[in-house]
This record gives sequence, structure tokens and C-alpha cells, in this order.
Amino acid sequence: MKKVITFGEILLRLSTERHLRFSQAESFKATYGGGEFNVAVSLVNYGMNAEYVTKIPNNELGISALKEMRKLNVGCEHVLFGGDRLGIYFLETGTSTRASNVIYDRENSSMANLHTGEIDWKEVLTGATWFHWSGITPALSQNAADACLEAIKVAHEMGLTISTDLNYRAKLWNYGKEPKDIMPAMLKYSHVILGDIDTAYFMLGLDKVDPDYSKGDNLTALYDTIFKLCPDMKYAATTLRYSVSASHQRIGGVMYDGTTIFNAAVQEVTPVVDRVGSGDAFMGGLIYGLNEEPLDKQRALNFAVAACCLKHTISGDYNLVTKPEIEKLLSGDFSGKVSR
Repeated sequence: MKKVITFGEILLRLSTERHLRFSQAESFKATYGGGEFNVAVSLVNYGMNAEYVTKIPNNELGISALKEMRKLNVGCEHVLFGGDRLGIYFLETGTSTRASNVIYDRENSSMANLHTGEIDWKEVLTGATWFHWSGITPALSQNAADACLEAIKVAHEMGLTISTDLNYRAKLWNYGKEPKDIMPAMLKYSHVILGDIDTAYFMLGLDKVDPDYSKGDNLTALYDTIFKLCPDMKYAATTLRYSVSASHQRIGGVMYDGTTIFNAAVQEVTPVVDRVGSGDAFMGGLIYGLNEEPLDKQRALNFAVAACCLKHTISGDYNLVTKPEIEKLLSGDFSGKVSR
């Protein structure tokens, strides 16, 4: 069985309940999550072998996060203990015309203080075929960025397929560096990149663009520029999200393989239960689809979009849907009828 390694920070998520504002909350629901961990959870749900690598404090919260990994059957053999605290994020879930709001409390977390040389990446990656990281990790600190680049280089040397979700978080880049200072050296090793074209240009230090995803010919030229700067690239994908309101999303997708543009039909998603983690669900679905044999690129994109749509119906960070549920959606069944 193919093995995927994902790398990033697991977080304690504290969210208001029943769409309350922070100022109204008298309690917070505690769960766990994090972009790369969410991807691993999706892959396990689809029957793949996925392991998550992170650094957590050796205290009750760190151990609780480790238990969460085990509960969800995500491999955690190489989780590193150290540092003083687990990263936290607070979520105020929006509804209708009021958007959700996130406040991060991740400064000086265990992952932010991860240094190069702490993880034996050759040991971790032995037997794996795929390595996944996201732009969240290098946004945490220079130390985390250096450690992430170290992992990427070893994965490259060992011949793994490397995927990246750009995941730009403006609130995190606050240690004196901008994405264009850090990301180009990392993205050049990626085989699969998920993200908006304009975000990719921004992270690669290129001039701003405003892509029209309805015009395939224009997209080809824009994607080709990214391919030239990332010579190992095989696929560039973008989640198409048209936000009618916080409670109503329209979700589609586009993917380019260097030759052909693939499009997935836009689906209506309403009402939205929880939008957080939907991009990670897309990424998990895409990785799974690109690992299916025989490879069907259109199906891989459709699978990713269906996974993203279903995540909007799941409370919490990670996508707790199964492959049969996604297959049902792919077959055109959007009825939501009770399964008896």
C-alpha cells in the first residue's frame, strides 16, 4: 500500500458554539485540527496509509492531541515531543452574511521552535511514496521554515512525490519575512500545488494577476509561468469557491497538468455547517485521486471537489466522510436521503 507522510502543526481548536460571537461565548468547544493533519485524516478514511509528523509538548494537551491522532488511525510513529506549548486557534463560526473569524495563539509553540536536525527525515520517509506540506508551516517562524525545507529536500532526494497546499494565512506571517522570501526555494521541489493562481504568483514574488477561471486559454498561460518556476511540477490545482454567504457556498475546481485544463462542475453547498478544513478536504481527495490506478485525472479532480463539498456538512476541522459517500455524490446523488 502506498504511504503518505504529512508534516505540520496540530492545533487545539477552541470554537464558539451555535454561531455565537466571541463576546457572547461563555464556553468553547475543544477539538483538534490543522491543515496537514486534516489531509492525513482524509487519506486514512479512504483506505490509504497516512502518517503525520509534528512536534508537540510533553504535557496533557500534547498527549491529548496524540490520542486524537491514534483515535483517527493516523500514523504517529515519528511525532516529536518538545517545547512548551501546543498551538491554539479560536474560531467564531459565521452564518448568513456574517463571516467566520479566526484568532491564532501559536507564538512560541512547539512547532514554531522546531529546528533542523531534530527529525531524522531519511528514517521517517523510508517506505513512503508521497510527502505533503503546506504554506502554514513556513509562516510560523524561520526555524519552522528551515525545518520544512530540510524535509522537502530529503523527500526530493529520496524520489517521493511532493505536494503543497499554498494555504496563505496573512495573520501568521509576522516574523519579518514575506512568502516571496521563503516559499520559492521550497515550491521549486513540488510536483503538485493546490492554490489560487494569484496566491501562487504572490508567493513566488511575481506581479499580481486576476485570473478568470472560466477562460481556459488564459489559465494555461498563467499556470505555465508557475510550471517554469517549479520545474518538478506535474499538476497545479485550484479550488473554485464562490461565496454566496457564510451559509451558502458554490464549490468547483480546476486542474492543469502542463498540457490540459480539467474542470469540475460547480456544486451548490447550503446550508454550510463548517467551512474550516474544506480546502484540506479538497487536498486529501486530490492526493487520493492522483494515487488511484489506473490514473484518471478528471476523476481525481471530481473526487477532490466532492470531498470538499461534503466537508462543509461536517463540524470540526477534518473530513469524516468515507469513499462510498463520495462515490455516491460523484454518481449524481445529492438527495441526502436517509440510508436505511
